[in-house]
Amino acid sequence: MKKSNVIIGLTNPKSPSNVGSVMRAAGCFQVDSVLYTGERYSLAAKFNTDTKNIARHIPLVGVDNFIENLPENTQIVCVELVEGATSLPEFQHPENAIYIFGPEDGTISNKIIEKAHSVVYVPTIGCMNLAAIVNVVLYDRLSKSKLEIAGDALIRKSRDINNKTKVVC
Repeated sequence: MKKSNVIIGLTNPKSPSNVGSVMRAAGCFQVDSVLYTGERYSLAAKFNTDTKNIARHIPLVGVDNFIENLPENTQIVCVELVEGATSLPEFQHPENAIYIFGPEDGTISNKIIEKAHSVVYVPTIGCMNLAAIVNVVLYDRLSKSKLEIAGDALIRKSRDINNKTKVVC
């Protein structure tokens, strides 16, 4: 069975700590690549907080345009607090998607939103931090998928080396 293709698109991110946290989420949730537009991240990249060095395994690439050169059958999903968007709990994730997120201090351009297959928002009071919302969307995708994701083998593989705790009933 062919693995789905998941791409994250960050619109002109300004915070290297957020991009580092997005990269960590990308590793946790098996994202294929992370793209970003704009100049701000490149200027601040030396302060990157990718503590797991995920960028060695998942490409982090600056692009001029998210939509050009997407893999075939990739659906564009904009994640933004905009009127008319679909609430994340109601959203059914496509198998192959690029999830485009707005910047911390702005929004996704109308040009991109108009080309999107879906526009989704997380129903919160106020707006969330960029890295937090990426984690929420990727977790939602995983929780709604048919992948086998539970079990002690996964826990042993994923946890920190200092954690050997077991639940004893």
